[in-house]
Amino acid sequence: MSRIAKYPVKVPNNVKVTLLQDQITVEGPLGSLTQPLTGDVAVKLDNGELTFAAANDTRHANAMSGTVRALVANMVTGVSKGFERKLNLVGVGYRAQVQGDVIKLQLGFSHDLNHKLRPGIKAECPTQTEIIIRGANKQVVGQEAAEIRAYRKPEPYKGKGVRYADERVVIKETKKK
Repeated sequence: MSRIAKYPVKVPNNVKVTLLQDQITVEGPLGSLTQPLTGDVAVKLDNGELTFAAANDTRHANAMSGTVRALVANMVTGVSKGFERKLNLVGVGYRAQVQGDVIKLQLGFSHDLNHKLRPGIKAECPTQTEIIIRGANKQVVGQEAAEIRAYRKPEPYKGKGVRYADERVVIKETKKK
C-alpha cells in the first residue's frame, strides 16, 4: 500500500466534503474544488477524516491511492487556508501593478506586458517589485506564478528578471581576458 495513502486527511469544521461515485467536491470559505475519481481508489469519510485505499491489488491502484490522497489534502488546505506564491522583480525599472484581474508588468521591453489572471486567482503588489498570487487551487496558483516568471527569467550574470521569493540565483563569473 502507498505510504502516503495510509495517513488520513483531517477535514476542518468549516469545510464540507461531498463524495460521489466518480468525483469528490470540497467546499470551504475560499471556494469550491472538484477532483474526478477513478475506480482504483476507495475513499471513505468517517468522523471528519477522509481515508484512502487502493480498490484492488494492482500497482497502478496503489500509486493512485497516494496521488488522490495528496490531491484531496491540497484541496482541503486550499479551500480553508489558500495557497500563495511570491515573486520578486529584480532589475532597474522593473515594476508591476495590479489593475483588477490584470497584472501590468514593466520588464525592460519596449512595451508593457499585461497578464490576465485566471478566474479564482487574486494578485496584489505590496511594493512595485513584489507580486503575491493567491488562490484555492495549488496547481493553478503555481502555474500563474510560472507564467509570470517566464516573461523574463532571472539571467545568470546580473540576476535580473522575475524570480520566486525563495529562489536562489547562482551568479556566473564574467569572461576574463
